[in-house]
Amino acid sequence: MIDFNNKEVFKLKQNEEYGEMVTELLIDSEEIIDAYKSMRDGVVFTSKRIIAVNVQGITGSKKDFTSLPYKNIVAYSVETSGTFDLDSELEIYFSALGKVKFEFNGQASILAISKVISEHTL
Repeated sequence: MIDFNNKEVFKLKQNEEYGEMVTELLIDSEEIIDAYKSMRDGVVFTSKRIIAVNVQGITGSKKDFTSLPYKNIVAYSVETSGTFDLDSELEIYFSALGKVKFEFNGQASILAISKVISEHTL
């Protein structure tokens, strides 16, 4: 599992490859909203949860998938990109895990992700 306490900030860039990695984990009617990659790890936002992908080992063939259901979110904050600051941020507070912060570089579906989170938490 990704150590969210010591690695709370992920600088993410859109990457469809991580969406392909999690397709076998999806349940019926669950759809991928968007997929992102940091240095080695990735995050996939689906219609039901966030799946964090922790790539392990020298070759990267071993992977740990952590499922973070939207139903466990107690609060979240969204910061959209601006004219000069192209990064956007998403802070999520999970009931048992605490705060997880994602920073997106470049284009991100931050408002679409926010809408899905709202649909599951409100």
